[in-house]
Amino acid sequence: MDIVVTALEVADVAATERAYEIESAARSADQPDMPRLPRQRFFAGLRRPWPGDDNRHALGYLDGVAVGYLTVSLPQRENLENAGLVLAVHPEYRRRGVGRALYEYAVRVARDEGRKRIIGEVANMSPEAAPTMPGDAFAAAMGAKPALADVRRRLDLTTLDEPALDRLLTEGLARAEGYSIVRWQGATPDEYAEDVAYLDSRLVGDAPIGDLTWEAARPEVARLREMEQTHHERGQYWYNSGARHDATGRLVAWTGIGMSAGCDWHAFQQITLVEPAHRGHRLGTVIKVDNLRHIRAYEPALRFIDTFNAASNDYMISINEALGFRAVAGLNTWQAPL
Repeated sequence: MDIVVTALEVADVAATERAYEIESAARSADQPDMPRLPRQRFFAGLRRPWPGDDNRHALGYLDGVAVGYLTVSLPQRENLENAGLVLAVHPEYRRRGVGRALYEYAVRVARDEGRKRIIGEVANMSPEAAPTMPGDAFAAAMGAKPALADVRRRLDLTTLDEPALDRLLTEGLARAEGYSIVRWQGATPDEYAEDVAYLDSRLVGDAPIGDLTWEAARPEVARLREMEQTHHERGQYWYNSGARHDATGRLVAWTGIGMSAGCDWHAFQQITLVEPAHRGHRLGTVIKVDNLRHIRAYEPALRFIDTFNAASNDYMISINEALGFRAVAGLNTWQAPL
């Protein structure tokens, strides 16, 4: 077998189409209960990386046929010693050495850029968050170590317990005197942009990250606007709820649910953060229940909402399970020194 890895040029239409086919097929095989990879998200991502990243792409060929796809993400603002990895091999061509060749190519790219570690994720269809997928075995064979175990939980809106939500909201509001709930869709209103940028930057410090070596982003409104524009270009849009502290006018809690254009049945529960000085008022529960009702008012076809939490994040897991989320799968993050 002849295996060759070559750089992927974003302007090469045929090559990028094949890259999409490979990653889409791999995702469908590894996460069969999830939506198909949106074309808009994939191709817009090729043209414009996440803010602050420099991406390198490659295709892996087996006997002249492109069967593997690779993205190496090189952060340019923080995490300058890290390289992110997305590696996909078409399910029909696995266990033939293509994945290893792509990984070795990624190592060369990362080392040439002075990076000290590679970080990648493996989707896992076991809700026990144990490394049981072939991708986990591959990561271990490449010398990576498990750094963070996440569990994916799913909320089936057809079985939603509305009386239970009413009780959660009523109990939460009784503890949230002095706060007002605000909602928005899409870009953050200017009056809350600085607060949202700050809350977003707290995620790495507030949520468990296991053994990952990762720096938090600096809280910058300009970065927030870059991220929102990138989401827009990728066809991703969010419904948001927050808690405003009446005495100061500051937004001190924020949660978002994200959807992708062309997929009206599925969403992701994204970030939920409460500023430390305002914890203990049930604000996390209140804004999550409020935002769930917010999105349902505008998305009648929505059926499933998925969310990821570190397996050790007992507090957020307890809130999500009270809302009706149930464990269905996992996501393991691996870290390899270079």
